[in-house]
Amino acid sequence: MRILGIDPGFGRCGWAILEIAGSKAEAIDYGCIETGLKLAPEKRLERVYAEISRIIKKYKPEVLAIEELFFGTNTKTALAVGQARGVVLLAASQYSLETSVYNPLQVKIALTGYGKAEKAQVGQMVKILLKLKEMPKLDDTTDALAVALTHASSSKINKLSR
Repeated sequence: MRILGIDPGFGRCGWAILEIAGSKAEAIDYGCIETGLKLAPEKRLERVYAEISRIIKKYKPEVLAIEELFFGTNTKTALAVGQARGVVLLAASQYSLETSVYNPLQVKIALTGYGKAEKAQVGQMVKILLKLKEMPKLDDTTDALAVALTHASSSKINKLSR
């Protein structure tokens, strides 16, 4: 199974492609789509959409695993990230990808077994599970890898429960 993991964002949108074969997970590629502050909002969204579409065409994932939005009080940021998340979901729909959504608590539990794990703990587990030589430079990329790993483990559990 090939998974596209997404940590949605307006300024930075983390992405990861994982290949799952049995109990092995391999990071095929990963990165972060960055949009410039000087671009108009619609151009920033267009960039996220175009890059996600390019990634889908290139790697042909079967499923999109995306992190649910969680924001405390910053409504402006939440709205912008929600718009970016929307264009990611649109691209996934246009390429007929099955979509699964995971909240931060689910990701932390899936990777560390502890719902209040720190970002650094989640990052270390990503590095260990995927046998990465080094941590990705941006948290957004690490989060996308973590969401994809969460889907990999969740889909195994779902298959066993059937």
